[in-house]
Amino acid sequence: MAGNTLIIVESAAKAKTLGKFLGKNYKIKASVGHVKDLPKSKLGIDVQNDFEPRYITIRGKGDVLKEIKDESQKAAKVLLATDPDREGEAIAWHLQTAMKIPEGSACRIEFHEITKDAVKNAIKRARPIDMNRVNAQQARRILDRLVGYNLSPLLWSKVRKGLSAGRVQSVAVRLICEREEEIKNFQAVEYWTMEAILADNKENTFTARVALYKNERLEIKSEQEKDVITLGLNRAKLKVAKVEQKEKRKRSNPPFITSTLQQEASKRLNFYAKRTMRVAQELYEGLSIGKEGTVGLITYLRTDSTRVASSAQAEALDFIESFYGKDYAPDQANEFKSRKSAQDAHEAIRPTSVSRTPQSIKEYLSRDQFRLYKLIWDRFIASQMTPAVFDTIAVDIEAGHYGLKASSSRLKFPGYKKVYNDSEEEETKNPIPALKKGQQVVLEEINSEQHFTQPPPRFTEASLVKLLEEKNVGRPSTYAPIIDTILRRNYVERQNKNFVPTELGMIVVDLLKDNFSNVVGVEFTAHMEEELDQVADGNMEWKKVIREFYEPFSADIEKAQELVDKIEIKDEEAGKECVVCGRPLLIKYGRFGKFLACSGFPECRHTESMNEEVGVSCPFCSGSIVALRSKKGRRFYGCSNYPECNFRSWNKPTGEKCPRCGDVMVEKVSKNSDTKIICQNAGCGFKKDDQE
Repeated sequence: MAGNTLIIVESAAKAKTLGKFLGKNYKIKASVGHVKDLPKSKLGIDVQNDFEPRYITIRGKGDVLKEIKDESQKAAKVLLATDPDREGEAIAWHLQTAMKIPEGSACRIEFHEITKDAVKNAIKRARPIDMNRVNAQQARRILDRLVGYNLSPLLWSKVRKGLSAGRVQSVAVRLICEREEEIKNFQAVEYWTMEAILADNKENTFTARVALYKNERLEIKSEQEKDVITLGLNRAKLKVAKVEQKEKRKRSNPPFITSTLQQEASKRLNFYAKRTMRVAQELYEGLSIGKEGTVGLITYLRTDSTRVASSAQAEALDFIESFYGKDYAPDQANEFKSRKSAQDAHEAIRPTSVSRTPQSIKEYLSRDQFRLYKLIWDRFIASQMTPAVFDTIAVDIEAGHYGLKASSSRLKFPGYKKVYNDSEEEETKNPIPALKKGQQVVLEEINSEQHFTQPPPRFTEASLVKLLEEKNVGRPSTYAPIIDTILRRNYVERQNKNFVPTELGMIVVDLLKDNFSNVVGVEFTAHMEEELDQVADGNMEWKKVIREFYEPFSADIEKAQELVDKIEIKDEEAGKECVVCGRPLLIKYGRFGKFLACSGFPECRHTESMNEEVGVSCPFCSGSIVALRSKKGRRFYGCSNYPECNFRSWNKPTGEKCPRCGDVMVEKVSKNSDTKIICQNAGCGFKKDDQE
């Protein structure tokens, strides 16, 4: 054992993968995330001593840390291989301190894909801990703690116990609330669109839209205006003013970064951000792929860069040429610019080898893993392919004072769309006959349609993530936990995949806006991200960032404690009576979401689960299936006609009966997130084939 190298990673899954392809001279241990952190029970920051943090060993991690220390004593060398980001750098620093590895030692390695070559190369390039990255993470952690541990007690005293506020989560809730205000205050405006059916001298017809009046953009605001335009067009002579035919090339989108992966997985796979990140983590950490063994299938999943390694580009071009043909492979690899605010610490998210096509490894993946891997693989391959080519025709028609425009486009060569159709540029099916400038055309028919402007849409998970990224609020890796938190705290609710603020969310945001406009300000939060980037680059002292923030923030806290009146939120009546005492039941919010409680509390302590219908009828009676919570908070499903009908299931019913035994078909989600439709009768064993 004396000659062994100890490598410490964050997760047990990653440790298992590395153990499969590193030899017997390496011992792999997992820290299982952070081993040290600020204490939960108190602030843990010495504000009087220039914000010095007081780290403690996380409860439950004592044995893990002891085991790692013991192994480090036996090893000839210790390498810290935590995730290649600021969080991972901070974990490595805590481990270095705990094991008393001398400062400046080349003990840190990082790799962006878990493959044998990547890990072996990383071991050769061991370096010291990057304290700039560590300090950027410390600054973020301390800022978040100062905000949370000062604002949350204020909310407890002024609004309701159990609330929380966060530096980034509060901005997300504010954006949702402000969008709701826009929708509430929106006033619809009438407008009309007009299209003309035109014909050439050979009676070939095509469609043109009425677009201009005296060479200015035409806005039709009423039926009267529409009628005037119709009269003018019927009296006018129509002739072709311009014909433009050209070839349009459309490049593919870049490979995924964290935020765009979350957005596309939401739109295409119906995955929430939390689910996307969990499955992507599984693909990154490694899966057993038959004879090939255990290997990481994608590069690191937390990134804001569209950069791709030249070796991966070369591999992709070879694959594209051999599999799709030379016309689909560009002469030079495609390059994409990352956003100005991108840290550019890691590559884009891509497959570790394009030769592992989704179909070739499908049998080794769960349904979720396969679908997400295919999305990543398709997007990466498409990003390295030639553009899609369209033949386009644009025609301008003069009709007196009015101008009409007709356009058509036809896909000439699919290019990248052969692999990944982003639907942003579709063909325009409007066959336009051969026309020449000055040629007269005949007005056959005018079609008009009344419309009303629509309010801005509520945020979906995808659109919220997109806006947070555009505004540089938080980091892509934080979006999933932020969304999870604001839902759990009942600041917002999901309604048909849209985020709707609750009354509680509105009240909290108004309080924070009135008293802490900076903290919940989009620009201020984005500016803090820029300063944290400066710390990571070594261009700013980390405690200076905290000092400049805390002094005005602390004054605002004291002022709010004195001036803000307590806000009373009345509980909503459930429309039911207590079965014990007959008083009205109220809707309450607890650890596991909504529940019903008697308004006679504390004299009457009766509570009930709040039934949430899931859109499926009971298979045994006329009732509806509702989602319920057990006393321990576990979700289960039952009939709304209980106790007359005592149907219960831990798995969500589909509304179908088993064709073999007549029992109930349910959705069974396995530990690896694979969903199967099965008969709940274990003795039957019938499974519905749901493979795509």
